[in-house]
Amino acid sequence: MHKPISITAVASISPLGKSLQEVWHAYQNSDHCFVEKHFTGNPVCVAELPPEALEEIERLRVSDTKYKALDRTVLYAIYASRRAVEQAQWSPSDNFGVNIGSSRGATGVFEHHHETFLKKGKANTLSSPTTTLGNLSSWVAHDLQTQGPDVSHSITCSTALHAVLNGVAWLQSGMCDKFLVGGSEAPLTAFTVAQMQALKIYSKHKLEGSLSTETNYPCRALDFNKRHNTMVLGEAASMACLESGAKDHALAFITGYGYATEILEHNISISSDAKCFQRSMTMALGEMHPNDIDAIVMHAPGTIKGDKSELNAIKMVFSDHLPVLTSNKWKIGHSFGASGLLSLELAVLMLRYQEFIHVPYYKQADPKRLKNIMVNAVGFGGNAVSLVISK
Repeated sequence: MHKPISITAVASISPLGKSLQEVWHAYQNSDHCFVEKHFTGNPVCVAELPPEALEEIERLRVSDTKYKALDRTVLYAIYASRRAVEQAQWSPSDNFGVNIGSSRGATGVFEHHHETFLKKGKANTLSSPTTTLGNLSSWVAHDLQTQGPDVSHSITCSTALHAVLNGVAWLQSGMCDKFLVGGSEAPLTAFTVAQMQALKIYSKHKLEGSLSTETNYPCRALDFNKRHNTMVLGEAASMACLESGAKDHALAFITGYGYATEILEHNISISSDAKCFQRSMTMALGEMHPNDIDAIVMHAPGTIKGDKSELNAIKMVFSDHLPVLTSNKWKIGHSFGASGLLSLELAVLMLRYQEFIHVPYYKQADPKRLKNIMVNAVGFGGNAVSLVISK
């Protein structure tokens, strides 16, 4: 790292809630956020935004006539970005940069326009402007009235942490001194669920009421003995405000970063020992000793191979200095492009409150301290990112 990078705000809207206080309160219990939703007549477990959060999104949608045709992905991003910038006390005159990504982009609106095209043989007027990936950061920049650079991108499930990397690069270069980064995803559509089911990675769990018992977790992230894939989709947007230099009001600091790409053997391939994670974690450590890392927020999507390969990579890098491990996908599922920033949010909150959040069915002792936490994310095809977040 050339100079410190401060995280001066983190904000999200997710199944956990719409404020940091709500999010942290939700992490204090061992209940999951999954409900059953019917797609093409079949019940499937998903993690939706709570009703109060959806009401906020609807108020945002009707607040401006230009917002009425926007996909939920964009609306979620605008909402979370407003909260983050307000928390960081940025103003439009700061001309901060914006880099927000998404794995699927405007999922619902795109599928609606395509369905209309199949029925009528022609596209609606706004089908292209409202479905391009570039409209994600552009609408956020418009809403926040910043004149800084705005960039949208998609690197599947590591999208949000790649946004962090991009923000760090802009800050380190001196081209900006403030950057808003994050990810947004609204993937709870019949076609998206069907895609994951076709890959045979989606959970087939049937909820036994709302009680979170030892056997009633649809997503078994960090259950390394599971015999079935248990990935569950969730929707969310999560943003972080990054500033160049060590700020007194920082929530945490980025003290290490790493990235790597797996050599592809298949479209969703990752090696059994996740060589991409080995390289990204080693790079993120830099000159730090493995023993300096107190905890790791794993990507751990709840699939057999995904979870085990990441664990194997951690064992290869940390050897006898294995940190305690956690994830939030057992609770809120996998929100694709937004998931990495939600993991970063969890890391920041654990540092802030000095409390480790356990996975209920994965028993570990509490860490002796919480000073440095590593956060991992990887996308289909092995695009890995690792960050070290420090108190």
